Amino acid sequence: MRDQLLAAMPLKERRLQLETVSTAVLEGGDGPPVVLLHGQGEFAALWIRVIPDLVRTHRVIAPDLPGHGASSVRDNRIDIEVVLNWLDELIDQTCQGRPPVLVGHLLGGAIAARYAVHHGDRLAHLILVNTLGLGMFRPAPSFAAPMMGFVAHPTPKSRDRLFSRCFVDMGRVGEQTGRQWQPLLDYALDRARTPSVQAALRRIIPRIAMPAIPSGDLERIDVPTDLIHGRHALQVRLRTAEAASARYGWPLHVIEDCRDDPAVEQPGDFLAALRTALRASKKAESA
Repeated sequence: MRDQLLAAMPLKERRLQLETVSTAVLEGGDGPPVVLLHGQGEFAALWIRVIPDLVRTHRVIAPDLPGHGASSVRDNRIDIEVVLNWLDELIDQTCQGRPPVLVGHLLGGAIAARYAVHHGDRLAHLILVNTLGLGMFRPAPSFAAPMMGFVAHPTPKSRDRLFSRCFVDMGRVGEQTGRQWQPLLDYALDRARTPSVQAALRRIIPRIAMPAIPSGDLERIDVPTDLIHGRHALQVRLRTAEAASARYGWPLHVIEDCRDDPAVEQPGDFLAALRTALRASKKAESA
């Protein structure tokens, strides 16, 4: 399943030892570096609908997060310090000395934001996509029940029930993704059934994803920051992103007809928002 997914992507995979994590990293393209951090329970191949466009103009680095996908953690030790050191070493070893654009989705967004609090000088831009950590994790009940059901009993039925809540129209997403859709579904189920992934989620979600990042920390982020958010999101409600935008002055790009994964559900609109954010940042730098 993983081989099928990677064969369709214009990236090469290599393995790096970062902190205590044997990390699977997808890389490709030339230009300014962009690091893509996926969400909880996911894997780097879920960026599949935006990577072909991004590699035309950027060097793309998409790792499997610690304990996710094919990235394994020695001794199952995962905490904030390990994850932030992991990201720091990833940037050191993949970005060729150039500050990257750091894009984080859900859990990846919480990691990216926590990293930017202390290492904004190492980044060119921060993009937070439906990100966790901007407030306490309070998903809609219509999402929470399927989420808990899939975690407790990962089956094709519970997976599809959960995924149907992640998208406004799961059938349309599947049709547009084409032949890679079923391998994505199958690999997601395989990972959810993997004991090491289950153990990683039990450690990383309560420590990094669920707690709100203190507002004083978020105010310390001095790298240009934009928010991208699906209008109908159920994991992190739009009002959370709207409040963060108003409080910290971060531009908010709302993706219509979209729930929790703009890069999968509305890749064209997601890329347009991403490029708008980067153009605005470049203009500000040259002014």
